[in-house]
Amino acid sequence: MPLDTTTPDYRRDTASHPPLAWPDYRSNALRTPRRPLTLLPQRLGEITGPLLGEERVGPTDNDLTAGHPGEPQGQRIVVSGRVLDGDGRPVPHALVEVWQANAGGRYRHDGDRHPAPLDPNFAGVGRTLTDAGGNYTFTTIQPGAYPWRNHDNAWRPAHIHFSLFGTAFTQRLITQMYFPGDPLFFQDPIFNSVRDERARQAMIATFDLASTVPEWALGFRWDIVLRGKNPTPLENEDDDDD
Repeated sequence: MPLDTTTPDYRRDTASHPPLAWPDYRSNALRTPRRPLTLLPQRLGEITGPLLGEERVGPTDNDLTAGHPGEPQGQRIVVSGRVLDGDGRPVPHALVEVWQANAGGRYRHDGDRHPAPLDPNFAGVGRTLTDAGGNYTFTTIQPGAYPWRNHDNAWRPAHIHFSLFGTAFTQRLITQMYFPGDPLFFQDPIFNSVRDERARQAMIATFDLASTVPEWALGFRWDIVLRGKNPTPLENEDDDDD
């Protein structure tokens, strides 16, 4: 079969995404570009670069509760959904990675000084590939809120970071999934940097009784739409530590 060398053509959708400069998000000031951005044309490297194949993902990499001596603390949840393009078509074989705080609101990395306890049975990272229908599933623990000193009495709403790769390392998108009914939405500048209310709602998962496992885990559903009419807001790649 001949190689398809058609370079990707992406829709621009700036209205639903957060601006590069958002003063309410204090550390964003150090990350905001000082010069106008330059649009780089798509090249063959977009489709001929290193591939992220199935051999790079283990059979239990999408279960953040597995691989430890004991059970993690907190409410076990199943997060599932689909990755779709702007025309509603599934995006198959996309690498989806997640990272999150534990049930006490603490990340397992040296920079986190929140005095909540670490969980020896929860590392907070996972990955999977979407199937032919664009479907993905993660088993994890519902994360806790945590303080982050952005403003007076600042707490981040509970969230899970999502990273999506296309067919090459240059095709990476990052976003955050939130939980319904969180009382901290009103004072979170990252969530509110998405100015369109409809777009903000696209970042909030829905409780899904159908995917709840009786006597074991609650279910949440969250679809990710890449550009188009109702896209999921995405953030700058450098902002993935918060």
